[in-house]
Amino acid sequence: MEKIKNNLKDLSLFLSAFVPMFILIFLKLVIDMLNNNLSFNILNSLNFTTLIILIASGIGGLIWNIKSSGASKEIEIIERENITDKHFLGYFSLFVLFALQLNLSLVSGYCIFVIIMIFIGIVYIKNSLFYINPLLNIMGYNFFDVKYKMVGETRTREAKIFHKGNLNPNQKYFVNIKNDNFTFIDTKKS
Repeated sequence: MEKIKNNLKDLSLFLSAFVPMFILIFLKLVIDMLNNNLSFNILNSLNFTTLIILIASGIGGLIWNIKSSGASKEIEIIERENITDKHFLGYFSLFVLFALQLNLSLVSGYCIFVIIMIFIGIVYIKNSLFYINPLLNIMGYNFFDVKYKMVGETRTREAKIFHKGNLNPNQKYFVNIKNDNFTFIDTKKS
């Protein structure tokens, strides 16, 4: 059961990374409809429904991952490097171009959209690329490569951590550990 829950969390993080793109595509379809460039037919209804489901799933899944009550542990930051900018622009430009060039009013365009999302999803989840998430950056989260140790331990660990604001070395924080690849800072210790 825990494995299914983690797989759903991973899928929802993948979808959340594309919420800005889904919104761009949705707005493009709405503008085309308002300008009478698209007719309201079964395919366009399917497009609108799919995009609304994907947007809601991505946002809901992101909230679920951030608020998830995992194993909260106290850590001390040893070193940190803010690397938000190293991943954001390449990923963002990918889906802006994807959103602007794709013609979802054609069955072939819709099928290509679904197949591309499946391919990207497989790579994203298989390689734990959860830290590449423009929506988190838009929401004010920064992405850090961090060296840390668990309070009470001497072993140094590394992780990718999302946090609103800056992480300070030699400060203690509580984290909800998702896996060794990334986590969200829960709270700063007072």
